[in-house]
Amino acid sequence: MESDRSSREATVATGTLVVDIIRVRVAFGPASLGPPASELPLTTAPRPTIDSVDVAGRTVLVRVDFNVPLAAGKITDDSRIVAAVPTIRSILDRDGACVLMSHLGRPAGTGYEANFSLQPVGARLAELLGRPVVVPGEGSVDDAAAAAVAAIGPGEVVLLENLRFHAGEKKADADFAAALAAYGQVYCQDAFGAAHRGDASMVAVPDAMSDSPRVAGRLLEAELKYLADAIESPARPFVAVLGGAKISDKLGTIRHLAGRVDTLVVGGAMAFTLLRAMGHVVGRSLVEEAMIEEAGEIIKAVEATSTRLLLPTDFVCAAAPEAGVATTTCGRDIEGDLMGLDIGPESVASFAAAVRGAKTVVWNGPMGLFEIPPFDTGTLAVAQAMIEATEGGGITVVGGGDTAAAVNDLGLAVGFSHVSTGGGASLRMLEGGPMPGVEALGTV
Repeated sequence: MESDRSSREATVATGTLVVDIIRVRVAFGPASLGPPASELPLTTAPRPTIDSVDVAGRTVLVRVDFNVPLAAGKITDDSRIVAAVPTIRSILDRDGACVLMSHLGRPAGTGYEANFSLQPVGARLAELLGRPVVVPGEGSVDDAAAAAVAAIGPGEVVLLENLRFHAGEKKADADFAAALAAYGQVYCQDAFGAAHRGDASMVAVPDAMSDSPRVAGRLLEAELKYLADAIESPARPFVAVLGGAKISDKLGTIRHLAGRVDTLVVGGAMAFTLLRAMGHVVGRSLVEEAMIEEAGEIIKAVEATSTRLLLPTDFVCAAAPEAGVATTTCGRDIEGDLMGLDIGPESVASFAAAVRGAKTVVWNGPMGLFEIPPFDTGTLAVAQAMIEATEGGGITVVGGGDTAAAVNDLGLAVGFSHVSTGGGASLRMLEGGPMPGVEALGTV
């Protein structure tokens, strides 16, 4: 898929992406609920990386994920910006120029909207890099953007305005993609958080640059390595921890992991739909009524595999999800108007023991309403157990989204082997689903 030129350039420096996503070949036998390994949409295949390409004197078009949370125009979590810095520095330190492109939020796609501008991101990135970052104009393909890119030189950085100001981004429009592709001589994909999407910047732009090097950035390389390695060749015991609100969001993941992991731990509000399917009364706890029958089928199917399904046995309950509210500990049956808002002490102990004894742990989804103490106890306990597993030589991967936000908020991110920047993307990988943004890259 890659040109002869980029294949030759792959020998310039070490560093090829050993694990990437088209088909993860996992042979787990008939007990697995997922499709046979030969039919999985993920595979291991070498991909070129940014460190394997000579960028001196060239402009590198880098798709980053700067979709960061903002409050009153201020960035409240800059972890995605920080995560992109190693790739950017790799280019700048080798006398390349960077044209960065990203989306932010969900603007209407009809033009500039100040609330979704990347100007605050550019300012923060400039602080991190210690050099200017130009954010030109009010669009990514307007005259101001084109002029800024034309004037760029080695060691300089241009951050294009929000890609989603243009309707062509979400529509994967070929003309929009061609205009972006004209900005660079090398395409670098470093937006793992959007790699499960088929947007113009993820797929149509690299397709338009098929005669140029198309490579993975350092962040994407790390994301794919940790997540794919965990699925493909985990050290055992292998434990997956799933949480969050909706079982419907995780059914594909459960199916894919059943028979592949040794223990599947399920917490968070999604556990209540499973418990209802088992015949328990759960009070006013969140339940997806339409999913109860399917949840029952999933339980039976998982139990038919070699995977141990570990569900909560108790909960921290309250009358309302509010700070300062009176709490009580309930068993699996929750009476009256109470609702379960976190896993209880018995569940904390059993979950932590399973995680602490693992050699590979993948975690996606909080155990409770972690934003409101004291309902953060279960999430904190799982995080602490994973840190202990890491200290014991295990591989621990936090699967982005709310889970990454939780460990960042708790100040624990440094204790894991890897904290993913992509919620939906990491979940897609755990499901064994396609990753268009990765598949669009060249091969070595």
